[in-house]
Amino acid sequence: MTPLYFWTKFIKKLRGKAIINSQIHKTSRVESGSHIVNSNFGKYSYCGYDCEIINCDIGAFCSIANHVVIGGGKHPMEWVSMSPVFYEGRCSLKVKFSKHKREAIKRAKIGHDVWIGERALIKQGVAIGNGAVIGMGSVVTKDVEPYTIVAGCPARVIRKRFDDKVIDILEETKWWEFGDEELKQYSKYFANPDDFIGKVKK
Repeated sequence: MTPLYFWTKFIKKLRGKAIINSQIHKTSRVESGSHIVNSNFGKYSYCGYDCEIINCDIGAFCSIANHVVIGGGKHPMEWVSMSPVFYEGRCSLKVKFSKHKREAIKRAKIGHDVWIGERALIKQGVAIGNGAVIGMGSVVTKDVEPYTIVAGCPARVIRKRFDDKVIDILEETKWWEFGDEELKQYSKYFANPDDFIGKVKK
């Protein structure tokens, strides 16, 4: 690898990240260029570069790729105008003709061990179940069930990761709540769900 590569990578990380009114677990990571507002990250979760996450609760062991957008506000389509110059709150424009109240922003909820692909967009108020996969570039406007793979614009169900019996047992184990010692003990079985389930049930 050339010195230029390392220098460019260094500059990319040097940009920093903007985090406010949020709780990021000490084992979790937010990469540079990301903007995190009123959100929470559980343990061992991360988001990549240039993400925007607003009003969102993120579980443990989540993998969020670069350029993902979760949450945020919405414009009042049922009003005469949707422009922010007619409702309260800060915006890019300097003028305010009125300050009507908008509907409260809804929190998005991302379960545990969720994988969100690059450039996915997730609407405010959406709930993503444990173990779900959101395909890259997906636009998610509705809730996603646990261990379900969705993709597309709008996002549609592709398939379940496992059969219902395995999903129910994995949900029951709540392995994401294990302490580090338990994780070390069972981690050797994580590549095979049947082996893992067999060991945990014992």
